[in-house]
Amino acid sequence: MNGDLHVAYRASREGTRDIVFVPNWFTCCELLPELPSVRGFAEAMTSLGRLIFLDQPGTGASDSIIMGGLPTLEQWADSITAVLDALDIGQAVLVAPAGALPTAALFAATHRSRTTALVVLEGYADPTVQRTDFDRDDTNAAFVALWGTGTTQHVLNPDMPWNEEIRAAWARMERLGASPGTVAHVMPIVAGLDIRVILPSVRVPTLVVQHAGDPFIPSEWGEYVADHIPGAKYIELPGRNFHHFVEPWHDSFQEIAEFLTGHQAEVIDDRVLATVLFTDIVDSTRRAAEMGDRDWRALLDAHDAIVRAQLTRFRGREVNSTGDGFLATFDGPQRAIRCAMAIRDSVQALGIEVRAGLHTGEVEIRGDDIGGIAVHIGARVSALAGANDVVVSSTLHDLVIGLGLEFDDHGTHQLKGVPGEWRLFAVAST
Repeated sequence: MNGDLHVAYRASREGTRDIVFVPNWFTCCELLPELPSVRGFAEAMTSLGRLIFLDQPGTGASDSIIMGGLPTLEQWADSITAVLDALDIGQAVLVAPAGALPTAALFAATHRSRTTALVVLEGYADPTVQRTDFDRDDTNAAFVALWGTGTTQHVLNPDMPWNEEIRAAWARMERLGASPGTVAHVMPIVAGLDIRVILPSVRVPTLVVQHAGDPFIPSEWGEYVADHIPGAKYIELPGRNFHHFVEPWHDSFQEIAEFLTGHQAEVIDDRVLATVLFTDIVDSTRRAAEMGDRDWRALLDAHDAIVRAQLTRFRGREVNSTGDGFLATFDGPQRAIRCAMAIRDSVQALGIEVRAGLHTGEVEIRGDDIGGIAVHIGARVSALAGANDVVVSSTLHDLVIGLGLEFDDHGTHQLKGVPGEWRLFAVAST
């Protein structure tokens, strides 16, 4: 409890230390650690100790603030106390992402005995700094207008892999994190907090990590924070992301791990080289409407059985199915292409056509799911395939030259969300 308000929190299993992820602006602690962009960082942090997420009053799963009332910095800091007390924690490490430093700094300065260390990620302390490239009021208004769509996350984090699935996940987190009205009321408070006077009183071990290319929080702002917290260590990493807890997060995590433990952590290698296959039924919406639910379901069941049989035959691993299509991975590029061809040919007996797209690259293993830029490229390649087409990226094409497969040039394309131009090839009809 924070006064009369209930504070929601989520904690992992107990570990060698307790780590509080101080919320920045508007979060939902039930969803944030499970976002595809955040899950890897959250899992890595649990190797360092018990990781605790919380929602400030008025946001996420915590109690709403009384209508017309506005949260205060003191109230935000009190939420940390409430969670530590609820979990019977004496001391904790505070991790303050962009926007959360005022809360974390006030707590660390006033509760030194309960603060093991402070980690600042994209910190700033002086709201009077003038920016010539954007107007604060216009930026806040745009942020509020787009809240709930997820699209601002791509602007804030240009190095983060991006696709429709990721946008939708962030959009849901935003909608469950705060209402647009709450965002509109709190944004001016967050933007106007001046904590310069607090920094010299933060006398706990402190690490400040900054991305060198972040256009929203320039590196000199982070340097200012480190210069004014006694004994603080400053680390500058390449990158443009506003958040350090989204992909690519490994470098930031290693700095945090070394700061807290004295050595860099062993991060399980969650990347493997694989060939990614996307398939889907052509004109599935129209066919479903023409056939009716019952007949369409029977056709889908037959389609799924054929696809799974071919995946087994060619040693493919089904990742997921979307109703009218499949995502699968293979440890051999030639087998992946021949599987796609077999699926294409086999389902024609059902009176349907499929399209398939393939790419070979490093994928990130996330339990039973996969992620990473290779998956995005595979999806984009598939979207450019036509009925009965098996289209591959130039990367995959070059790996199977001389193995008995023939290809037709499918043109050079810009793949949405993927840098550069990509030459594509379609498996030649036999």
